[in-house]
Amino acid sequence: MDRLAAMETFVCVVETGSFSAAARRLNIGQPAVSKTIAQLEKRLAVSLLLRSTRGLTPTEAGLAFFERARRAIDEANEADNAARGSAGGLRGNLRISAAVTFGRLHVVPQLGAFLAQHPHLNIDLMLDDRNINLVEEGIDVALRMGPLSDSSLTARKIADCRRVVLGSPAYFARHGEPCCPTDLDQHQGIVYNLSGGATWTFTKGSEQQTQTLTGRLRVSAAEGLRAAVLADQGLAIASQWMFAPELASGAVRAVMDDWRLPDQDLWAVFPTGRMVSAKARAFVEYMENLLTHLN
Repeated sequence: MDRLAAMETFVCVVETGSFSAAARRLNIGQPAVSKTIAQLEKRLAVSLLLRSTRGLTPTEAGLAFFERARRAIDEANEADNAARGSAGGLRGNLRISAAVTFGRLHVVPQLGAFLAQHPHLNIDLMLDDRNINLVEEGIDVALRMGPLSDSSLTARKIADCRRVVLGSPAYFARHGEPCCPTDLDQHQGIVYNLSGGATWTFTKGSEQQTQTLTGRLRVSAAEGLRAAVLADQGLAIASQWMFAPELASGAVRAVMDDWRLPDQDLWAVFPTGRMVSAKARAFVEYMENLLTHLN
């Protein structure tokens, strides 16, 4: 194994915290990872990792090697892209993370055109409503919505979308439509725990009202919220992104249009301490352009 490949393996072991997790990310066997690290330590004549029942941690020498190895890998990848130029296109693997519903509705349908532009590129798309650890999972770029709880993240806002109060026509036919925030007390709300909770501030001109959405059903995933609304079980507060097909078809309807809610922000988030790759930059620019036209 050449030096760059050995460095990549070591960096992956440190980032994931174990030989087995590194092997899964690299799509190779665990014995191959162990052998590579042993050969690297033998060549350098220094111990790079401390092994214990709690896992693997880098030694002082290992931490110094890790920082320089990671920088060397990033620079080598960027050098390859610069040498190939635009005619060579993007190559290798791009690992992307996104929330399940947003990814299903707005990322997956657009990947075909992006891959057609870059025939030597492969994409691993991880769909998860949780904010996963980008470094441990080897993610190049994550698409995250809402406020960012970790101020140390490297992030760039790429789009925003209006939040609305919405429900199915059948639900509104049975229970009527709310006209102002206080009317929500008379309705069954479906609360999405990961999107601001139940209390919201509505704005109409210079007037503001804070209202808590109440109901008997709380869900932890956007797909559950969608299913409940489409089953006529209540109304919800959600971004237009979450119900884009149904808003277009009339399967759900937004109400209280003269009251505004805080917009839903979309961020491109990159692993802290890593150079942003040309692949990640190209994908983010591609999605930013698509979402600008969508809005």
